Amino acid sequence: QVQLVESGGGLVQAGGSLRLSCATSGSIFSINAMGWYRRAPGKQRELVAAITNTGNTNYADSVKGRFTISRDNAKITVSLQMNSLKPEDTAVYYCNIRVGYANWYNDYWGQGTQVTVSS
Repeated sequence: QVQLVESGGGLVQAGGSLRLSCATSGSIFSINAMGWYRRAPGKQRELVAAITNTGNTNYADSVKGRFTISRDNAKITVSLQMNSLKPEDTAVYYCNIRVGYANWYNDYWGQGTQVTVSS
C-alpha cells in the first residue's frame, strides 16, 4: 500500500553535487520523522540526515555543512541536497519514513538509489 520511490542518484566527480528526492504513495499516518540512510560497501547502514515532524534536523558528523535535508509536508516528500561530495560518500542511499504512536512505531523504506563519487 505504501511505497517510497527515490530519484536523483548517479555518478559524479568529487566536489560535485546531487539532489536526492523521495516521493511517497499510499496512505501514511502519524509521521514522526523522515530521513535518509546509506550503506557503503563493506560497512553498516548509517543515518545520514533526518527531519522530525516538528522540523528538527539531525545529521551525521561526516556530512554536516555539506548536506541539507528538507521536506514538503503537503506532498509528503523528503529531499537531500548533497554538495562537496567525496568518494567516501559512495553508497546506496535509502529513503525512510518513521510512523508511530505512543507505544509503537514502524519504518517504511525505499529500494535505494546508488550514489557513486569518483576521484
